[in-house]
Amino acid sequence: MPRTQTTRAASHAGSWYTDNKARLDAQLAQWLEATANPKQGEPLRQAPVKGCKAIIAPHAGYSYSGPAAAFAYRCIDVENIQRVFVLGPSHHVYLDGCALSRCSAYETPIGQLPLDLETINDLRETGKFQDMDLSTDEDEHSIEMHLPYIRKVFEGRDIKLVPILVGSISTSSEKTFGALLAPYLADPHSLFVISSDFCHWGARFRYTHYHPPGSDDLAAGSTLTSKNFAEKTAAGGGGGPVWKGIEKLDHLGMEAIAFGGGGGTQDDDHEQKAKTTKDKKNAAQAHDEFAAYLRQTKNTICGRHPIGVLLGALAALEASQSGPQAPSMRCEWVRYEQSSHVEHLSDSSVSYASAFVAFS
Repeated sequence: MPRTQTTRAASHAGSWYTDNKARLDAQLAQWLEATANPKQGEPLRQAPVKGCKAIIAPHAGYSYSGPAAAFAYRCIDVENIQRVFVLGPSHHVYLDGCALSRCSAYETPIGQLPLDLETINDLRETGKFQDMDLSTDEDEHSIEMHLPYIRKVFEGRDIKLVPILVGSISTSSEKTFGALLAPYLADPHSLFVISSDFCHWGARFRYTHYHPPGSDDLAAGSTLTSKNFAEKTAAGGGGGPVWKGIEKLDHLGMEAIAFGGGGGTQDDDHEQKAKTTKDKKNAAQAHDEFAAYLRQTKNTICGRHPIGVLLGALAALEASQSGPQAPSMRCEWVRYEQSSHVEHLSDSSVSYASAFVAFS
């Protein structure tokens, strides 16, 4: 089907984030600057991160997740980047694969982002991708919420966008799509942005799983009910506040995704941050570990499939590039926050985490 020259409107501007150009630009600048402010948490060890090839960042309304997302965007080394892939989960339409945009540009209040029509057409010609109609494109927020940050970080630079909507796909399909995207990830001119929030906790999300804060055993968790709430969360029985259990649950998932060299630990009081990697684990093992984690915990990480596609692409690169010339890859977490601290069964929260993937 021929592409129509259509610009996707910034359909969530004015609700999920401000549609005022000056105010939005100032907010983004403030959040990026705040990543080095000790009052906002431990500053990044280095920013930008040399060799940054991908980030994972949240996509909630900016009043909730804008500050957390800044920690991922601060990692980006903009030099030489000409093309940005954005992989986001589908919230409104069921997809059993991945879908491409039929637009030619995406609008933001601070400037337009042209799409890389040649690359999108090349992906379409593989026969593996579906197409989004304009309604689906504009209804979805998971990609749009990253566009102002991308436009801001690449201010004054000519870049093109490749948005990909990722559906409810299997781990095997994550590997298949990852392998298709691996050559682009290897391209020094490409950057990948992976859109995901973490745990959506509460009755309104139909998820009240509780993981004991002191346990690393994935099987230790269970569903909280009005009958077992007091017993499960009692500090003397190995429990603790619900928000601490959510934090532990999320950190176990983050540890599953993290791999490669570097390292890092949570703050002593487990507040706001995790920087965890496992030196001996590679991307393929991280993908399998994350899939096993999701099967066990059912954690409501909405971008689990885009994350899986990224890990699949990294694993494909590992398999194709060996020897002393092969790049060293690592994934590290740089920020963790919750929208609120859940204390009662009637409460709810959403978690936000930011990470980078770097080649060296």
